[in-house]
Amino acid sequence: MSVSATGRPSLVIVGAGPRGTGVLERIAANAPELYGDTELDVHLVDPYPPGGGRIWRQTQSPLLWMNSEAQDVTMFTDETVDMAGPVRPGPTLHEWAAVDGRSFNDRRLLGSYLTWVYERTVAALPPGVRVHRHARRALRVDGPRQGRQRVWLEGRPRPLLADLVVLTLGHLDAEPDDEQRQLAAYAREHGLVHLPPDFTADSDLTALAPGEPVLVRGFGLAFVDLMVLLTEGRGGRYADDGRGEPAYVPSGREPVLYVGSRRGVPYHSKIGYDWEGERPPLPRFLGPQEVDALLARPDGVDFRRDVWPLVEKELGFAHYHRLFTAHPERTGMAWADFEARYAAAGGAAEVAALVAAAVPDPADRLDTAALDRPLDGVAYRSYAELQEELRAYIRDDLTRRHNPLRSQDQAVFLALLSVYGQLVRLGDIGPWWHGFFSHLASGPPGPRLRQMLALSRAGVLRFLGAGMTVEAAGGVFRARSASVPRSSVAARALVEARLPHPTAERTRDALLRGLYADGAAVTAEGLLAVDPADGRVLDRSGLPHPRRFALGPHTDARGSGAFTRPRTGGPAFRQNDATARAALAFLGALSCRKAA
Repeated sequence: MSVSATGRPSLVIVGAGPRGTGVLERIAANAPELYGDTELDVHLVDPYPPGGGRIWRQTQSPLLWMNSEAQDVTMFTDETVDMAGPVRPGPTLHEWAAVDGRSFNDRRLLGSYLTWVYERTVAALPPGVRVHRHARRALRVDGPRQGRQRVWLEGRPRPLLADLVVLTLGHLDAEPDDEQRQLAAYAREHGLVHLPPDFTADSDLTALAPGEPVLVRGFGLAFVDLMVLLTEGRGGRYADDGRGEPAYVPSGREPVLYVGSRRGVPYHSKIGYDWEGERPPLPRFLGPQEVDALLARPDGVDFRRDVWPLVEKELGFAHYHRLFTAHPERTGMAWADFEARYAAAGGAAEVAALVAAAVPDPADRLDTAALDRPLDGVAYRSYAELQEELRAYIRDDLTRRHNPLRSQDQAVFLALLSVYGQLVRLGDIGPWWHGFFSHLASGPPGPRLRQMLALSRAGVLRFLGAGMTVEAAGGVFRARSASVPRSSVAARALVEARLPHPTAERTRDALLRGLYADGAAVTAEGLLAVDPADGRVLDRSGLPHPRRFALGPHTDARGSGAFTRPRTGGPAFRQNDATARAALAFLGALSCRKAA
């Protein structure tokens, strides 16, 4: 009989951060229906405190902000979530903390909220469910498919015995790839500094010397954290420049950051106004029926060929719906006529012709390629010219993203969320979509971009441009870009400002590596393959493991990585609910067999 050593059924959740807490909340919500008064041991395994976990722990710099407004963060379900379990409402972050809903708070406040959610969840569990915390790392899982599993913990000679295991591992570290190993070896040989991809809050930045040039590859959110820690984090401050903009006052301890990336620009600013009026009726061109048809394709799905045209049409529909309904004076056709012709358009060329006829101002048209790669094909004569142009680009982006007259941008954001919720069902669709989504929808708050401009004006931050490459030669690192093709910048320090990509083969997580070695299936991108219905781990023949589940960014059912916004359907909530219900049904049947 598969029972724990106590005689009660046992569930082990590896990872007690937001995802693990979310699964536990769904267990508490569904247990009255599916499990009744039966006893259950729940073991939470995580070296970091439950609730916030590693990323949202409260022991980090108060200078590091959340990347979502307080009103857009919730850990609680509502009626918009398509799930079988009951809704258990609760406060958003801004309601719980009594802060401005439009504020971007520091991560420690979010960590406090997540701790409270965890404690409330534990208190809501039925009396027979006991939670046991293990502040250790899980090293491996083994055991027969039809028998209890063994979860081995660091520093513990005997394993936890589990009837079911749920892996909510969160973001993981990775071993360096070939390029990173070569760069690290070159740095050691020549006495240079090389910081590989990492979570910036965990990086040791002390080797980056004041006043010295530092090459930074990566212009996303990891760079924003790096920028903050190497400026304000070293004693710099911002003052008013007399025109309502920040001016940076250096401490003298900052290095000089030379930043570039594939795009060469920062992510687009967060939207800085509230939504008013009618929302676009989504999904329209990429909903459940279209995903069903894609999944039924006998030859498989190619993202660019099969999915992207539907995504682009969905984004365009939301964009033009908002333009025609909220700003009709800037259009040359009735919405009903445009919508009918847009729906009937057979391809990109036909859509472009329709838009050109109906939308006079090019600034009102949706150009996804230009949004994604604004510097493509543009070359500058010098780095000085690039600095001026990129500052103008950032100022223009800030102005547009804070102007409600351009509210079609926010409609596109809503469409991006809708699309992401649909694409979860397709599994691993490759990295391009996630990068595109993050560039448009997961950019920094406006104040961070204003600080970026201030640092640029102060000479602490300098832009390298798009298509950045790094060469290790001549005893230094040397950066070039397609934006300034005739110039280069040399430095003795290189920082890879991006998160690691922990494939199953290269992850530093011993448990995930062990699953892969034991036959768990992975996708082409190295993600753990799971059953989209309930998150059960698949083997290489496609068979789901009856006693192992996995949720989160290390799986092909990953979401956007952001917290769920209230009243947006919450794919992560749907996944958590499905996994919790499957686990409770299994454990309930097990208890019945034992009682019989």
